[in-house]
Amino acid sequence: MTMIRLLLGAAGLWLGWHGFSQLLDFPRADLISIAWWFAAAIVLHDGVFAPLCAAAGLTARRLLPAWSWAPVVVGAVCTVTLGLLAVAVLGREHANAANPTVLDRDYSTGLLTAVLVIWALVAVAALWRRRIRR
Repeated sequence: MTMIRLLLGAAGLWLGWHGFSQLLDFPRADLISIAWWFAAAIVLHDGVFAPLCAAAGLTARRLLPAWSWAPVVVGAVCTVTLGLLAVAVLGREHANAANPTVLDRDYSTGLLTAVLVIWALVAVAALWRRRIRR
């Protein structure tokens, strides 16, 4: 087991160095821009997103019964993940008129459908857990 951990650690270090070395070829202005985006992402996550998630978790834990906590957490994580992935395409239906195949579907409806399916499954899982607990 120790050997596997050492190999995984070595692979991680090599991949990290490889990614960092790719940045060394960038112009200085691009490196500064990357550093600002990286710093802004950390501040946004630690200053806004993490406290909101903690507050939502504490609130849900007080309001929801114990048998529903796990399914609701899974549903929330899936919803946030889909929302973050969809940011790039939402509201851009006619962004590239020269190539209509780039954004060729209604992403808002797809996101809404996926979120509704997720929360329907959350409800089923929560009710199943409630039934098992009784």
